Amino acid sequence: MSQTHLELSAVGIDFPTDKGLFRALQNVNLKIDKGEFVSLIGHSGCGKSTVLNIVAGLYQATTGGVILDGREVNEPGPERAVVFQNHSLLPWLTCYQNVELAVRQVFRDKSRREVREWTLHNLELVHMLHAKDKRPGEISGGMKQRIGIARALSMQPKVLLMDEPFGALDALTRAHLQDSLMEIHRDLGNTVIMITHDVDEAVLLSDRIVMMSNGPAATVGDILRVDLPRPRDRLALANDPHYHHCRAAVLEFLYQRQQRPAA
Repeated sequence: MSQTHLELSAVGIDFPTDKGLFRALQNVNLKIDKGEFVSLIGHSGCGKSTVLNIVAGLYQATTGGVILDGREVNEPGPERAVVFQNHSLLPWLTCYQNVELAVRQVFRDKSRREVREWTLHNLELVHMLHAKDKRPGEISGGMKQRIGIARALSMQPKVLLMDEPFGALDALTRAHLQDSLMEIHRDLGNTVIMITHDVDEAVLLSDRIVMMSNGPAATVGDILRVDLPRPRDRLALANDPHYHHCRAAVLEFLYQRQQRPAA
């Protein structure tokens, strides 16, 4: 039986501007079950990244709050790992060392051998063992993102937060990484929250798609449950009527309900 282990309750946030306070989010409510894959989608400026940053503990909500496993989130922590669109790897370290650094920071009681085995295990999860001794400048953008994902997974997070992780990649690389992410989610069962602008990506990967209304004072406009069986095959889904129904529902929200300009 699934259990709610992450809850956003009446979350709102204000940012100071020259003209006074700007309310970016208003009354955001969301419950996420353990192991669930949830995508946030919406127009630019609708507060998707702000929601993610509040869950990560990088922003403090002005009103409401976030509860993870019965504890309030009020600062960053290794149980919530973030993968950004920019991989943020340290360029002077090898791929192995970038992941190893995170392992040493989180698991200070592991022996040198345990650190090495765990680092290699996470590189293997993202199919990057072959490049462990290369530096970020020597590998492609897609490979850098794989290392960023390995680094996040190495922290054994309860929640994996992904801010448009594949947005800067070409279509083929993006597809390969989407398939890898589905494989990792199947094997590890992490709870995942991912921001995306790609409707097909959201439907392919998600259990639920959270559609944000336009700002200011953006909130959850609608939530779509994607009842497609797993594992999912992108080629098989190309002719699946339910896949197209889900895709059309998200497009309707984005392009019909949200065409009026923000206030």
